[in-house]
Amino acid sequence: MEPITAEEIALYDRQIRLWGVKAQEKLRTSNILLINIKALANEIAKNLVLAGIGSLTIIDSEVVRDDDLGSQFFVSEEQIGMNRAEAAAPQIRKLNPRVTLHVDTENVLRKTPEFFAPFHVVIATDLSLHELIAINSSCRKFKRPFYASGSHGFYGFIFADLISHEYIIEREKSNVPTERKDETATRSIIDARTKKEHGKSTEIVTKREIYSPIDVASKSPIPHEHLSTRRRKMRISPLLTCLRALWEFEGVSAKPPSESRVDLERFTKLATDKHNELQLPPETLRSDFLRCFLQNIGSELAPVTAFLGGQLAQDVINVLGQREQPIQNFLLFDGNDFTGPVYALHPVLSDSHTSK
Repeated sequence: MEPITAEEIALYDRQIRLWGVKAQEKLRTSNILLINIKALANEIAKNLVLAGIGSLTIIDSEVVRDDDLGSQFFVSEEQIGMNRAEAAAPQIRKLNPRVTLHVDTENVLRKTPEFFAPFHVVIATDLSLHELIAINSSCRKFKRPFYASGSHGFYGFIFADLISHEYIIEREKSNVPTERKDETATRSIIDARTKKEHGKSTEIVTKREIYSPIDVASKSPIPHEHLSTRRRKMRISPLLTCLRALWEFEGVSAKPPSESRVDLERFTKLATDKHNELQLPPETLRSDFLRCFLQNIGSELAPVTAFLGGQLAQDVINVLGQREQPIQNFLLFDGNDFTGPVYALHPVLSDSHTSK
């Protein structure tokens, strides 16, 4: 790997100050796949390309339509009917000519698992659960980190399956020695050392996170600590319930719910069942939340996609640089109250964790 040049240091000076030269060097040699180029993917591409990744492949078999013009800033009215990835490519290239950009117009589901092997990170956006499961499975075959994300108007999610990921936390050295141990069911401390610089002692702690694939996480229970009291249960967003109901509805019908009475009643029944499975209080699944979620399905709002795209891109940057705690493993975003809790959804009920 060629060392980073003085010109690149000057160009990326601000972010190098944040995460260091070594992390930037890893970033500049990274090869990333971004699937389905809609508003959310626009934001992800923008943030990653400006950060200075090495190579980005965008893949999308769909064409630009009228409704793509509302929140997608890489396409224009003149490009209606053109392949969405090809239409977005010129504007992405303009952001940072140093980044190698590849365009693929084939349906990603037609790709063999070997297609995903060269990429350091795979990001799939705005796809159905069965599509995400298929891609995640291919990534796991070659031990490739996988992210999934989707937006529905005011609502959205980010999912991460990094399989097994090691990262470094730097913190002020304390008087209590750091032990190698399991911190949670998914996170363990595997090393700790001290660095002395300018008379200050800094502890460098290496941790490991273990992940579950999306087909498992999408059916796993909420961590026990969130269910231990009624007050904690009341805090859990019904968005998780609605997403699971939507995924099951789409899995059976191959489409999202329409405005028909039959579909609305069926979705409500699915959501109620999912809410009960999650052991959540019935009163937290309010009719007004259900109605708002249904009205937002399939729509794109720029502020929401900007938030999700920024969060996901930053997590990818941290993962590539092996810095900071990554998302573990489901982030749920509610734009109505601007909350984004992260739940560790695994097939265990204890010792999982959440963060905000």
